[in-house]
Amino acid sequence: MDFVVIFGPPAVGKMTVGEELCKLTGFKLFHNHMAVEPVLGIFPFGSPPFGRLVNEFRRRIIEEAADAELPGLVFTYVWGLELPEDAELIGSYVDIVGSRGGRTRFVELYSDLDERLKRNSTELRLDRKPSKRDLEFSHANLLALDRDYVMNTDEIRRVHAQDLIERHGHLRIDNTRLSPAETAALIQRRMPQ
Repeated sequence: MDFVVIFGPPAVGKMTVGEELCKLTGFKLFHNHMAVEPVLGIFPFGSPPFGRLVNEFRRRIIEEAADAELPGLVFTYVWGLELPEDAELIGSYVDIVGSRGGRTRFVELYSDLDERLKRNSTELRLDRKPSKRDLEFSHANLLALDRDYVMNTDEIRRVHAQDLIERHGHLRIDNTRLSPAETAALIQRRMPQ
């Protein structure tokens, strides 16, 4: 199975690009909020039960997808690249796929803050991610995450995830002025075969 991890900051377009990439490839999409939203209805974000359940749900979906020999799975994630625990988590997903003969490729999206703030309130985003519907909170959260975490590889600081990313095919795409379909087509053309 091909495991394509699309990462980048909030509202960069990971889910919508993932949907378009799946249309082109026949892969399945597992965007991060597919695990987050059901658990948020029961446990608060960041609580120990929330973290355990979301991580277990993701792991099990990835295991089952790899065991089912799907042609590919596109997974989206806001990755704190400087956090060893995030690198360890993503590495564990990569190991699951690799242990079943699959391969991982990383796609990093970035776009300017003004564009991401616009995308933060799109109809599709709010439909698929109910926790983002409180726009005041969502906007403040996006800005706080930008301030507090490294979510793109162009940061000056060395990131814990760098070794993991470098071991696999890595595309870095500025999708500020690209539609999701254009970005997905670019990924498909440039992804190592």
